[in-house]
Amino acid sequence: MDFPIKKFFSYYKPYARLYLTVLACAIIVSGVTLVFPLLVRYITKDVLEGDLSVALPKVYWIGAMMLILVAIQNIGTYFVDYKGHEVGARMESDMRRELFAHIQKLSFSFYDKEKTGQLMTRITNDLLMLSELYHHGPEDYIKYLIRFIGSFVILFLINAPLTLVTFCFLPLLGALSLYFNKIENRALRRNKERIGDVNAQVEDSLSGIRVVKSFANEEYEIEKFSRENNRFLESRIEFYKVEANFYNTVQTIIQLITITVVIIGSASIVHNTLDLADLITFLLYISYMIEPIQKLTHMSTQFQEGITGFQRFMEIMNLKPSIENEPNAVTLPMEEVRGEIEFKNVSFRYEDHSSHVLENMSLHIRPGEYVALVGPSGAGKTTFCSLIPRFYEVTNGEILLDGENICRIDLQSLRRCIGIVQQDVYLFAGTILENIRYGNPGASDEEIIKAAKHANAHDFIMSLPNGYHTSIGQRGVKLSGGQKQRVSIARVFLKNPPILILDEATSALDNESESIIKESLEELAKGRTTIVIAHRLSTIRNVQRIIVLTEDGIMEQGTHDSLLKRNGVYSHLYSRQFETIT
Repeated sequence: MDFPIKKFFSYYKPYARLYLTVLACAIIVSGVTLVFPLLVRYITKDVLEGDLSVALPKVYWIGAMMLILVAIQNIGTYFVDYKGHEVGARMESDMRRELFAHIQKLSFSFYDKEKTGQLMTRITNDLLMLSELYHHGPEDYIKYLIRFIGSFVILFLINAPLTLVTFCFLPLLGALSLYFNKIENRALRRNKERIGDVNAQVEDSLSGIRVVKSFANEEYEIEKFSRENNRFLESRIEFYKVEANFYNTVQTIIQLITITVVIIGSASIVHNTLDLADLITFLLYISYMIEPIQKLTHMSTQFQEGITGFQRFMEIMNLKPSIENEPNAVTLPMEEVRGEIEFKNVSFRYEDHSSHVLENMSLHIRPGEYVALVGPSGAGKTTFCSLIPRFYEVTNGEILLDGENICRIDLQSLRRCIGIVQQDVYLFAGTILENIRYGNPGASDEEIIKAAKHANAHDFIMSLPNGYHTSIGQRGVKLSGGQKQRVSIARVFLKNPPILILDEATSALDNESESIIKESLEELAKGRTTIVIAHRLSTIRNVQRIIVLTEDGIMEQGTHDSLLKRNGVYSHLYSRQFETIT
């Protein structure tokens, strides 16, 4: 991937004025730093070797000047450090917001392949390293470049031949820097990928901690974590090895430069081509010229971490959602949607599958009709329902909503029309009130309570210590399965969509909870086009139409009684389930 320089620097734009002030202060600080050795040279060469009777006032005057310069240097350094870090933090916050917003737009197929821990690493660690580069990068490079060029010019004026000898070492340093930076970049990418794997392992293990403990598999999880942690450790050690080689090589060359200056400078004093004051000044400026090289050597790690972080940032930002609005997409007012759904020769397969889950399927669901999808696992029931809100795009054919191809309907408009209640309820950390309000963020407290009453959730909510303001913990762990399900139903009641999809919403509940939830769902389904994926066939006897779906497509359609009389697939499924229950 070519490095997008324009995009990289675009994040400075909102803070350009402040950051330019930071750079101006950095330039002033660097300029002030270069003055000190000249003042020392002036004292040792001009003042102390001249008329000593007037030397002391001059020394005091120069000392006062030095104090003023120190004050300027300290104020400038404080501003650079404080405001520079502030700019970096603000840019990091902007990029994190942009990345999170972009990830929210990506399609289900993206999440099918990506690990949550890897995404968390990109959002947190990568951008933190990148903010350091944004702050220190231009500022330090300008600061050290001024020191380097300024030192070189002053050294050249003091003794040109000695300066040119010193300068001969620099191309070697540059070549070595390019070589080691390339190796460091590869090592850092592996390092970031592996810390992402560690985060993914932690997220996976902690999310399933109840399963871990129920199987007494703590040691097994520790072993899995140790494997990923050791892989990360190996990548860190590999990086530190490269870094140590780089640093020691640079240090060796720097020491050679210093030795060369001392030997040649001492010989020059012996031959009267250089005096002691100039040699002392030369050595001071050599340290000023070498310091940028040392700092830039250390900065190479920061630079590589930041650039690698930006490349990983752009890898995500360059991804396009596989499902997007078409030009001139139609917005459907929810109150005008009748809920007529039609599949026309629809085929679908997942990106990483060669065979179709659904193939050449046609089905018409009337407005307000209550239908059930039944069939063996893997027949495509959940996939069928996922295609309606365009969580996935059909491979062939088309799906119509009220006669309009859903591909031509604005995505948000389409999904606002559809309420989904799933078996695996996801509740966010927070209060019950906040979780129900998720169905309609603009709803009042009174509307939320009304929705909870429709969902048979109000009574149990009021029995909790803080009622609707009770915190339910991560994923709603403080609630029972039935309580979580009722909260999720209240959320859909508040959304009030014309189309309802129930994905085995009661299959994991006990009989008492199922009875309450079933009553809530029947209330919710009134006046809406409803598609229920049924696991317990006894719960769908009264639906208007049962659609039997197998790997070969739709095999049967009809009411519960008519399908039993047909003595086909549905009758076989029902009889086998009844025998299992008895």
